[in-house]
Amino acid sequence: MKRQKRDRFQRAYVHGYKAGVTGRSRDDCPSQDINLREYWMSGWREGRGDQWDGMTGVSGIHKNPMVMT
Repeated sequence: MKRQKRDRFQRAYVHGYKAGVTGRSRDDCPSQDINLREYWMSGWREGRGDQWDGMTGVSGIHKNPMVMT
């Protein structure tokens, strides 16, 4: 089965969300491209908010961006 190539911006958002939910620093953004960095930071912010709200592990599975797409 072929895998579809995902949108770069969606991937950046998902990686940022995962970084935020695990408590990593926003300085860990791997991209220097301003557009990708913007999506990564959006995901990171949402992930940090979910971490602060206690939505980690099983309690946060419904917020996982990979499940939503």
